[in-house]
Amino acid sequence: MGGAAMNADVTFLADTALAIVRAVPVTLGLFVASAIGASLLGGGLVAALTAGLAPVRGIARGWIFLFRGTPLLLQIFMVYYGLAALGPVRQGPFWPAFRDPLFCAGLAMTCCCSAYIAEVLRGALAAIPAGQIEAALACGMGRVTRLRLIVLPQMLRLALPAYGNELVMMVKSTSLASTITVLDVTGVAQQVIAHSYRTLDVFCLAAGVYLGLTGALTALLRWAERRLDPTVSDGAGEGASR
Repeated sequence: MGGAAMNADVTFLADTALAIVRAVPVTLGLFVASAIGASLLGGGLVAALTAGLAPVRGIARGWIFLFRGTPLLLQIFMVYYGLAALGPVRQGPFWPAFRDPLFCAGLAMTCCCSAYIAEVLRGALAAIPAGQIEAALACGMGRVTRLRLIVLPQMLRLALPAYGNELVMMVKSTSLASTITVLDVTGVAQQVIAHSYRTLDVFCLAAGVYLGLTGALTALLRWAERRLDPTVSDGAGEGASR
């Protein structure tokens, strides 16, 4: 009896792990799409914050205040249940998108995380020494050249640690999509629990998957930080020359 029960447990855990792993592409797709959208939108917000027009700066500040000041879960509900209930949305050309829970979750995550990424990029931009910009102006560099050769490389290096933390948080935030029926890792885990009532076992397996995803992302970010760190690169070069 004990052996049969153990075999049943092993079979259940193996089947559950396989079902959860099959949901990883949904989680990754949601994360990648939201990360790209939030990064682009965050960059646009930084450009708006540094614009010369006060109304443009005001809109950017209002966006950041709104999406940093309200919970992501509430934003997902407002997009999926709120916007979808509006007549213009239901009768408009975008209704096929807004009735898709995966799209709504991605839209909410993009809007929310863009506000945090904008603040990360703004802080990195402010940390660039003003003397370097003045030297570039003295050399006659144009705006595009100055941005490409001086501002963007340093801003990326300074922002990467905090930006990486935001990406890790985004991976974990994808679990909130399960609240609007998205069958991601957490959504599949909840489905299995509803049929088996084995909460701890299933959530432990799901947690292991998230640990694997965040661990791989963290390793990639650390590699990128080493590549962008001039002191590490110089030290590696000196070691090779010796």
